[in-house]
Amino acid sequence: MQSHLIAVCFCLFSWLAVAGAQALAAGRAELEVYTEERVPITAQHEWLRELSQAGISSVRIRARHAGDELGIATRGTSGAPVYVVTGAIVPGNELIVPGARFRLTEARRLARWLDELAEQGPPSQREGKAAFGLKASQLERLHEELARPVGFSTKDVGRREVVERIARSLRVAVAMDAGVAGAMGGDKVPAELSDLSCGTALAYVLRAPGLCLVPRPTAGGAELAVVRSQPNLEIWPIGWEPEKSLPELAPGLYEFLNVNVQNVTVTTVLDAISQRAKLPVLIDQNALARHGIEPDKAAVNLPQSRTTYSLALRKVLFQGGLKFEVRVDEAGKPFLWVSSVKPLD
Repeated sequence: MQSHLIAVCFCLFSWLAVAGAQALAAGRAELEVYTEERVPITAQHEWLRELSQAGISSVRIRARHAGDELGIATRGTSGAPVYVVTGAIVPGNELIVPGARFRLTEARRLARWLDELAEQGPPSQREGKAAFGLKASQLERLHEELARPVGFSTKDVGRREVVERIARSLRVAVAMDAGVAGAMGGDKVPAELSDLSCGTALAYVLRAPGLCLVPRPTAGGAELAVVRSQPNLEIWPIGWEPEKSLPELAPGLYEFLNVNVQNVTVTTVLDAISQRAKLPVLIDQNALARHGIEPDKAAVNLPQSRTTYSLALRKVLFQGGLKFEVRVDEAGKPFLWVSSVKPLD
């Protein structure tokens, strides 16, 4: 499989390297099991045999002592912790540990449970998962990395070139196989993304050819994969819903002006308002193509009136079958996301 990977995998974050070293530093799990009353003496031998065959070597089975109870004790050092699990064989010949129960035929599942404990620590101490199967801290660091500005002109540059150049600037691995890369063909990027962040820009550039950006957890942190879009896939979005109020975030949209638009294209009005409000514009090309909308050909009219840029833009776009919303990139920079009034599907 690696022979098909394009060299779009770059240096990993220094934080990923450190986190990976710490995660793999390795914990070790040991299992100490006592037998409850009314458990046949043969159960100890049966469990020792099955656990040995499952690859569990650090195990001890004994009779119950006063004060025994299920638990996980942490010993060793923070860099090399040892998790000592106290479990019990109970009537019915089941082995129970904190939060889990195993039958004799499930020794391999118990081995996986112990491996997970060694890697991640006790369940009560594990960091909760956020989106994309990432831990909250992993997602936060990935978001910070993708907040880097693109920093180069993208308009009319090859789509694949833009993706690869952005990927090279990141300190996180971006994986893209040859088949996926070929889907971009020789298509050009229609928008100027230089001032937007890398995460939003990548997600936007990949959308038109039916691709998307998917974060994935790794042993050391996270990586990004460029894959084909499919239903119900959790993908990195083209911008985020803003936390600030829109007047605070994009005050230029709420300035008043005198308008009198007669037989002017949607594109002309959109470009003018974008410049006045100092907001970049990203257009959902997929939605426009799906519904046959051509904003550079659709003529619109607004009677003479005094209104805000926001209201004027909404009226103009609606005449062309379009709508807009204000989103922010990973760095908090606002932009206009323009799509069709009708849903894509």
